[in-house]
Amino acid sequence: MVQDPKQKARRLARALISDLVVYHPEKRQQGMRDGTLPLLFKEEIEKSWQEYVEQVGADLAKSTTFWTEALNEILAGGAKAF
Repeated sequence: MVQDPKQKARRLARALISDLVVYHPEKRQQGMRDGTLPLLFKEEIEKSWQEYVEQVGADLAKSTTFWTEALNEILAGGAKAF
C-alpha cells in the first residue's frame, strides 16, 4: 500500500514530539508551568527535527506546518508556544 507522504510526515511529527513528552515528563511540566518549553527542550527539539527532516525530506518538512502543530498540540498541551 502506498502511503501519502503528508500523512506519513504528520504521523512522524506527532510520534517524535510524543516521545519527548513520554521521556521528559518533569521537564515538560516545569516548562509549561514557567513558560519555558522552547528553551528547556531546545536540544531535544533540534535532534528530533533532524530525524524528521531525514525521514520526510527537507522540502516537505519545511513546506508544511505538521512539526509546529505537533509541538503546540502535544508538547505545549494546545498552547501556542512554538
